[in-house]
Amino acid sequence: MLFLGGSSLARFLPALAIAGALSLSAIAPAWANSADFVRSLWPQAEARGVSRAAFEAAFSGYNYIPKVMELTRKQPEFSQTVQQYIDKRVTAGQAQKGQAMRAEWNQTLTGSEQRWGVQPEIVLAIWGMETNFGGFMGGENTIHALATLTEGGYRADFFREELLTALRIVSDGHVSARNMTGSWAGAMGHTQFMPSSFMRYAVDYNGDGRKDIWNSVQDALGSTANYLHSFGWRKGETWGYEVKLPSGFDFAAARGIEKAPLSQWQAMGIQRVSGRAFPRPSDVGRLYMPAGANGPTFLLLPNFDVIKRYNNSDSYALAVGHLADRILGGGNFATAWPAGDYALTKAQRAELQTLLSRAGFDAGSPDGVVGPRTRAAVLAYQGRVGLPADGHISGRLLDALKR
Repeated sequence: MLFLGGSSLARFLPALAIAGALSLSAIAPAWANSADFVRSLWPQAEARGVSRAAFEAAFSGYNYIPKVMELTRKQPEFSQTVQQYIDKRVTAGQAQKGQAMRAEWNQTLTGSEQRWGVQPEIVLAIWGMETNFGGFMGGENTIHALATLTEGGYRADFFREELLTALRIVSDGHVSARNMTGSWAGAMGHTQFMPSSFMRYAVDYNGDGRKDIWNSVQDALGSTANYLHSFGWRKGETWGYEVKLPSGFDFAAARGIEKAPLSQWQAMGIQRVSGRAFPRPSDVGRLYMPAGANGPTFLLLPNFDVIKRYNNSDSYALAVGHLADRILGGGNFATAWPAGDYALTKAQRAELQTLLSRAGFDAGSPDGVVGPRTRAAVLAYQGRVGLPADGHISGRLLDALKR
């Protein structure tokens, strides 16, 4: 159900969509010692064109970092609503800071828009989301962190590739090994590129011969614009629209539509909250109700999915789009978030399934995993008690079942 707002469980790692590469398993080091591990890497690094001098500089003082491995085992179950996620990250202060940064870096942002077609406010919003406009870019030595993840056998194939790529970046002279810093999972610089993304999309915007996303804001902003452009950013178009649903909206019909032209959604009674017409009715969008029918509702356009290539989370992309709008001078969403709502833990989702089954709705096994049977049970329950049949699962629904 693409429009039901399941992204409240999305991660917020300062990285480029690496959630699929991470697991929660506890893994012991796969090597007798770090020296043996480093020696084993040299033939692969040499084959990638890494110089011996760069390799030795990169591993100077390296020791396996237990703290990094502990972080792989302590990733929490995310239990934030989309509202909580956005309220924490999109504030008046952040918008004002983004406006100040736009004034400071106007020439760079204007030039990058001319070259790659990505609006300045979008690039600024990603910068703000990722590192608070460069306020915190992560304090780990990237090569040592990636080496620890690889040596420890944690998704070793993925992180070995990132490590070898990071070594090549150092060898090519873009940044010194000592100054290549970032998150524990390898995301780097002002806008948190993984090494593989750096290699594909980073640009030398200031023309000094290096692609330096750590110390050159120009390179970082240009690289981000190039990244979004490479994934199909549609020049001059927005990410989506906040909309309002008509009284008696046909939720059943909407559930059967994955994406449709805005004109089709409009024919179902959906309008922009501003009252203005859609500028391009032929644009294709999907309906997104992150808090159910009683909260803000959106029609999401192709650029929204391009933002998700940066971080594959609806919550993240909505926060980027909203912060971008706030940087442009816009305000909060027109529709208020439902009061008293909260996201469910796995145990609470299992409790909801149990309560649905007791009420006569087949929700399947109470395993805390929301699948088609649970969703159908929720819809049937909502229909029986006169709630909007939006299929939204949250604390408010659990509380209603308890009552």
